[in-house]
Amino acid sequence: MKKLLLPVLFGLTIISLTACKHPGKDAETITAAPENTDDISKNVYVDSYGEKIEVTINNTKNTATIHLNGKTFDLKKSDALPDYTASNEEYQYSDIKGNITFLKKNVDMVLFHLKQSKKESGPAKMASY
Repeated sequence: MKKLLLPVLFGLTIISLTACKHPGKDAETITAAPENTDDISKNVYVDSYGEKIEVTINNTKNTATIHLNGKTFDLKKSDALPDYTASNEEYQYSDIKGNITFLKKNVDMVLFHLKQSKKESGPAKMASY
């Protein structure tokens, strides 16, 4: 009986040690969302008639997305034209020295035009001698 007692106690000890262990937590793998490294600028312009145009320019991909009157227009930057000008087969957007124009090319119809006023600085100070 003494010979059986020792292996039974030893067996119960091993079983109780393995049974009491809680399953370990799985290592959490955190996958970070890929960062958007594109250089994007977004502007909303309102003309004198109250029409609003939303312009999103992606300088990395050289594209412009225009939202006007519930429609979206995707344009590609044109290097041949001055300042920032983007166009596709039908439409052209230009921002030349604050003069913003969006037009339909084949009929030369201006859909949106805004001439931004230049920011005025304070009164000029003159030196007195």
